[in-house]
Amino acid sequence: MNHDPVSLGGPRFRSEPAALYRELRREYGAVAPVLLDADIPAWLVLGYRELHQVTGDPALFSRDSGLWNQWDRVPDGWPMLPMIGRGHSSVLHTVGEHHRARVAVITGALEAVDPFELRSHTERYADELIDAVCAEGAADLVAHYADLLPVRVLATLYGFADEQGPGLVAALSDMVDGGEDAVAGSLHVAASMSRLVADRAARPADDVVSRMLASGRTAGGLALTHEEIAQDLIVMMTAGQQPTAGWIGNSLRLMLTDVRFAASLFGGRRSVAEAMNEVLWEDTPAQNVAGRWASRDARLGGRAIRAGDLLLLGIQAANHDPQVRTHGSALPGGNSAHFAFGHGEHRCPFPAQEIAEVVARTAIEVVLDRLPDLDLAVPPTALTRRRSPWLGSLTRLPVRFTPTSPHG
Repeated sequence: MNHDPVSLGGPRFRSEPAALYRELRREYGAVAPVLLDADIPAWLVLGYRELHQVTGDPALFSRDSGLWNQWDRVPDGWPMLPMIGRGHSSVLHTVGEHHRARVAVITGALEAVDPFELRSHTERYADELIDAVCAEGAADLVAHYADLLPVRVLATLYGFADEQGPGLVAALSDMVDGGEDAVAGSLHVAASMSRLVADRAARPADDVVSRMLASGRTAGGLALTHEEIAQDLIVMMTAGQQPTAGWIGNSLRLMLTDVRFAASLFGGRRSVAEAMNEVLWEDTPAQNVAGRWASRDARLGGRAIRAGDLLLLGIQAANHDPQVRTHGSALPGGNSAHFAFGHGEHRCPFPAQEIAEVVARTAIEVVLDRLPDLDLAVPPTALTRRRSPWLGSLTRLPVRFTPTSPHG
């Protein structure tokens, strides 16, 4: 039996992650040693109960990346740095009252988003994207649709100009994929967000950024700086774009390849919500999340965790844990006890979850309305996943359909 740590982001994480998680669980139990880029060690939490423990105990398993005992080994230009974070002032890396005050600012700004306007924006952009390909009779629903739609909606909610959307999509993808362009992508997103915050500070409008600037002046008695608000907006856009795009793509893949959902391709609606919920359990876009750092020596899942060790949240592995999924082949139905939106004080705020669900469901419904005879253009086995160690979304989803005319 091989007890060497597994490289996070190696080829098997991209080709057959579910099988790899099962093997890691058999070999190591609920917590497995893994290697990040440059062979930097970390722990991958595979167990559902263990992940619940880690995310539910912020005192022992902190979100403060400054605790990491491997910083002296991190090389310059390390491609995983944008997702691990160092010296970041974002909401992800704060704790206690300061964290709760910043979550309240984010929540308030997102709660004010009108759900009818949100759906209207999503339908408009979705129709525009479908219009661009509908006469061709073939398209890639990842590259031509799912990857482009969420950020266009979010950019509108934040106050970005339409023409900035494509650049933000490319930069966010580079950042999350963890490749050689990750740092450059991170810098592009940061610069774009800082310019928007400065502009809205001078000229407020009816958008998320302006609302955060207004409420951030007295957040829990703490005045948030423009840099802190920009950092939180980057977190919100990254979490809103990439996982939502993956949710759309993975749900469409399921509906195109599983006979249980075939009826929805001919006008059914109940199956859309069922497919989306099943994806959050079985094929969640955010496979792994960084991370938590042990504030002191501890034991977890039978492993000796040292103070400063990094623990990665194995969202997909925990969702498949046979200790809690004793009937893993059964549909979870409306059960939302998955970890797709996190858990504990750093979980995704509820208004953000609602926005993601409206965007994803609307995106899927527009495709089914506009392209009712949609069919997968390649064998399901030919579909591949992104190189990202964090995401489980598809690289492409080629489809064919009867050519139709654009709207309008």
